[in-house]
Amino acid sequence: MHSFDDLLQANGEYAERFDLSGFDGIAHAGVAIVTCMDSRIDPLAMVGLKAGDAKIFRNPGGRVTPQALEALVLAAHLLNVSRVLIVPHTRCAVASNTEAELHEKINASSGLDSTWQPFNVVRDQVAALEEDVRKVRTHPLIPETVAVGGFVYDVDTGLLDRKF
Repeated sequence: MHSFDDLLQANGEYAERFDLSGFDGIAHAGVAIVTCMDSRIDPLAMVGLKAGDAKIFRNPGGRVTPQALEALVLAAHLLNVSRVLIVPHTRCAVASNTEAELHEKINASSGLDSTWQPFNVVRDQVAALEEDVRKVRTHPLIPETVAVGGFVYDVDTGLLDRKF
Protein backbone atom coordinates (compact mmCIF):
# COMPACT_ATOMS: atom_id res chain seq x y z
CA MET A 1 0.00 0.00 0.00
CA HIS A 2 1.60 3.23 -1.20
CA SER A 3 -0.46 5.46 1.10
CA PHE A 4 1.98 4.90 3.94
CA ASP A 5 5.31 4.58 2.12
CA ASP A 6 6.54 8.06 3.09
CA LEU A 7 5.70 7.43 6.72
CA LEU A 8 7.34 4.01 6.75
CA GLN A 9 10.48 5.50 5.18
CA ALA A 10 10.53 8.20 7.86
CA ASN A 11 10.02 5.53 10.50
CA GLY A 12 13.04 3.62 9.23
CA GLU A 13 15.15 6.76 9.55
CA TYR A 14 13.75 7.37 13.04
CA ALA A 15 14.55 3.81 14.08
CA GLU A 16 18.18 4.26 12.98
CA ARG A 17 18.65 6.91 15.67
CA PHE A 18 16.13 5.50 18.17
CA ASP A 19 17.49 5.69 21.72
CA LEU A 20 14.54 4.72 23.92
CA SER A 21 15.10 0.97 23.72
CA GLY A 22 14.51 -0.58 27.12
CA PHE A 23 12.84 2.58 28.44
CA ASP A 24 10.83 1.89 31.60
CA GLY A 25 7.70 3.76 30.43
CA ILE A 26 7.29 6.01 33.45
CA ALA A 27 6.94 9.77 33.19
CA HIS A 28 10.46 10.89 34.15
CA ALA A 29 9.41 14.51 34.75
CA GLY A 30 6.32 13.33 36.64
CA VAL A 31 4.01 15.12 34.19
CA ALA A 32 0.79 14.18 32.43
CA ILE A 33 -0.79 16.44 29.82
CA VAL A 34 -4.39 16.29 28.64
CA THR A 35 -4.71 18.34 25.48
CA CYS A 36 -6.40 18.58 22.12
CA MET A 37 -5.57 16.49 19.08
CA ASP A 38 -4.82 19.71 17.15
CA SER A 39 -1.60 19.34 15.16
CA ARG A 40 -0.48 22.86 16.08
CA ILE A 41 0.21 21.60 19.61
CA ASP A 42 3.50 19.90 20.43
CA PRO A 43 2.73 18.89 24.03
CA LEU A 44 6.28 18.06 25.09
CA ALA A 45 8.01 20.99 23.42
CA MET A 46 5.53 23.57 24.73
CA VAL A 47 6.70 22.87 28.29
CA GLY A 48 10.35 22.07 27.57
CA LEU A 49 10.11 18.29 27.90
CA LYS A 50 11.30 15.40 25.76
CA ALA A 51 10.22 11.85 24.98
CA GLY A 52 9.95 9.85 28.17
CA ASP A 53 9.24 12.84 30.40
CA ALA A 54 5.44 12.90 30.30
CA LYS A 55 2.27 10.98 29.60
CA ILE A 56 0.10 12.58 26.91
CA PHE A 57 -3.64 12.14 26.42
CA ARG A 58 -5.21 13.82 23.41
CA ASN A 59 -8.79 14.20 22.22
CA PRO A 60 -10.93 16.80 20.45
CA GLY A 61 -11.06 19.84 22.70
CA GLY A 62 -8.57 18.52 25.24
CA ARG A 63 -11.40 17.49 27.59
CA VAL A 64 -11.15 15.32 30.67
CA THR A 65 -13.32 12.43 29.49
CA PRO A 66 -13.81 9.13 31.32
CA GLN A 67 -10.96 7.74 29.23
CA ALA A 68 -8.71 10.64 30.23
CA LEU A 69 -9.56 10.06 33.90
CA GLU A 70 -8.71 6.38 33.49
CA ALA A 71 -5.35 7.33 32.03
CA LEU A 72 -4.66 9.84 34.81
CA VAL A 73 -5.47 7.34 37.58
CA LEU A 74 -3.07 4.84 36.02
CA ALA A 75 -0.46 7.55 35.50
CA ALA A 76 -0.69 8.78 39.10
CA HIS A 77 -0.37 5.33 40.63
CA LEU A 78 1.82 3.42 38.20
CA LEU A 79 3.71 5.87 36.00
CA ASN A 80 5.27 8.46 38.33
CA VAL A 81 2.86 11.30 37.52
CA SER A 82 2.63 14.00 40.19
CA ARG A 83 1.61 16.97 38.00
CA VAL A 84 -1.29 17.18 35.54
CA LEU A 85 -1.72 19.93 32.98
CA ILE A 86 -5.10 20.25 31.27
CA VAL A 87 -4.57 22.27 28.11
CA PRO A 88 -7.28 23.24 25.63
CA HIS A 89 -6.30 25.87 23.06
CA THR A 90 -7.34 28.98 21.21
CA ARG A 91 -9.10 28.71 17.86
CA CYS A 92 -10.27 25.15 18.62
CA ALA A 93 -12.88 23.75 16.22
CA VAL A 94 -14.97 22.18 18.99
CA ALA A 95 -14.93 25.44 20.96
CA SER A 96 -15.65 27.77 18.05
CA ASN A 97 -18.43 25.86 16.27
CA THR A 98 -21.85 24.72 17.36
CA GLU A 99 -22.82 21.06 17.17
CA ALA A 100 -25.03 21.95 14.18
CA GLU A 101 -22.18 23.74 12.38
CA LEU A 102 -19.87 20.75 12.83
CA HIS A 103 -22.57 18.41 11.52
CA GLU A 104 -23.12 20.68 8.51
CA LYS A 105 -19.39 20.56 7.71
CA ILE A 106 -19.13 16.79 8.16
CA ASN A 107 -22.31 16.22 6.16
CA ALA A 108 -20.95 18.36 3.31
CA SER A 109 -17.60 16.57 3.38
CA SER A 110 -18.94 13.03 3.68
CA GLY A 111 -22.20 13.30 1.80
CA LEU A 112 -23.80 11.45 4.71
CA ASP A 113 -25.97 12.37 7.68
CA SER A 114 -23.66 12.71 10.69
CA THR A 115 -26.24 13.77 13.25
CA TRP A 116 -25.97 10.40 15.03
CA GLN A 117 -22.32 11.16 15.89
CA PRO A 118 -21.87 13.48 18.89
CA PHE A 119 -19.04 16.02 18.68
CA ASN A 120 -19.24 17.34 22.25
CA VAL A 121 -18.74 21.00 21.47
CA VAL A 122 -17.44 23.33 24.15
CA ARG A 123 -19.70 26.35 24.62
CA ASP A 124 -17.57 28.08 27.25
CA GLN A 125 -13.94 26.98 27.12
CA VAL A 126 -12.92 28.50 30.47
CA ALA A 127 -15.94 27.04 32.28
CA ALA A 128 -15.24 23.64 30.70
CA LEU A 129 -11.60 23.89 31.77
CA GLU A 130 -12.64 24.73 35.32
CA GLU A 131 -14.96 21.70 35.34
CA ASP A 132 -12.19 19.45 34.01
CA VAL A 133 -9.68 20.64 36.62
CA ARG A 134 -12.27 19.98 39.32
CA LYS A 135 -12.93 16.46 37.95
CA VAL A 136 -9.28 15.57 38.31
CA ARG A 137 -8.71 17.29 41.65
CA THR A 138 -11.73 15.58 43.23
CA HIS A 139 -11.39 12.13 41.69
CA PRO A 140 -11.18 9.63 44.56
CA LEU A 141 -8.40 7.64 42.89
CA ILE A 142 -6.15 10.59 42.13
CA PRO A 143 -4.09 11.46 45.22
CA GLU A 144 -4.40 14.96 46.67
CA THR A 145 -0.62 15.21 46.29
CA VAL A 146 -1.02 15.38 42.50
CA ALA A 147 -0.89 19.02 41.37
CA VAL A 148 -3.51 19.84 38.74
CA GLY A 149 -3.42 22.98 36.60
CA GLY A 150 -5.69 24.33 33.88
CA PHE A 151 -4.12 26.30 31.05
CA VAL A 152 -5.15 27.61 27.63
CA TYR A 153 -2.53 27.24 24.91
CA ASP A 154 -2.40 30.09 22.39
CA VAL A 155 -1.78 28.54 18.97
CA ASP A 156 -0.62 31.91 17.62
CA THR A 157 2.00 32.73 20.26
CA GLY A 158 2.91 29.33 21.77
CA LEU A 159 2.20 30.66 25.27
CA LEU A 160 0.27 28.94 28.05
CA ASP A 161 -2.18 31.08 30.02
CA ARG A 162 -2.79 29.61 33.48
CA LYS A 163 -6.48 29.77 34.38
CA PHE A 164 -6.72 27.34 37.34
